[in-house]
Amino acid sequence: MAPQANGIAAVRPEGMSAALGREIIGGTLQPGEILTLDSLQGRFGVSRTVARDGVKVLESLGLLYSKRRVGLVVTAEDQWNVYAPSVIAWRLESEHSRKAYVELSQLRIAVEPEAAELAAQHRSEEQMEELLALASKMRRLGEAGRLEEFMVADVAFHRLLLEAGGNTMFTALGDVVAEVLTGRTHHGLMPERPKPEALDAHDAVARGIAEQDTRTARENMQLLVDEVRRALEE
Repeated sequence: MAPQANGIAAVRPEGMSAALGREIIGGTLQPGEILTLDSLQGRFGVSRTVARDGVKVLESLGLLYSKRRVGLVVTAEDQWNVYAPSVIAWRLESEHSRKAYVELSQLRIAVEPEAAELAAQHRSEEQMEELLALASKMRRLGEAGRLEEFMVADVAFHRLLLEAGGNTMFTALGDVVAEVLTGRTHHGLMPERPKPEALDAHDAVARGIAEQDTRTARENMQLLVDEVRRALEE
């Protein structure tokens, strides 16, 4: 915690909102529970302004709502903004992480093969070259077991693929897929070295997009997301 100023600890709003967000998503705070700005000020040792700003973050994520003359009400899961990167990250840290991984993987299965086909149709020359370079980099890093660097390249590959098709709705899912790929590595769900068939499939997706071969791009992206699904089912 940061040094105190005038008796009030200099806690940032995002620190308070992250702590409460994890408690709501993890179930420590149950739907319907009531919080107040006064109670949050006392618990976190923050000013009223910081408490209010932290609450605004949680309200924007659908984790709290204000009820007049009652206070701040904790919401149920069906009210959460499940596409928000912070909500995804907190779900993946919780004891319900498996459910979150399965749901997110199902989203990828539904979207990414179509995104790969669109990318093969609409990619720019610059995007084509970058996808080929990222696939090559992923193979080098994966075979060397450099998982953290591999993850960074993998995130960049899938972000670019979603973008290259020109569908703005798919592009907007870049942060969602990034959180899934990052969480899979950080929560020990990746093998020590990526499977050779996964590296081959990334290469094939990139080549399919480069050659504007929609069938190759789609089929190999399907292989990739099916591999993720099998890993979660094991």
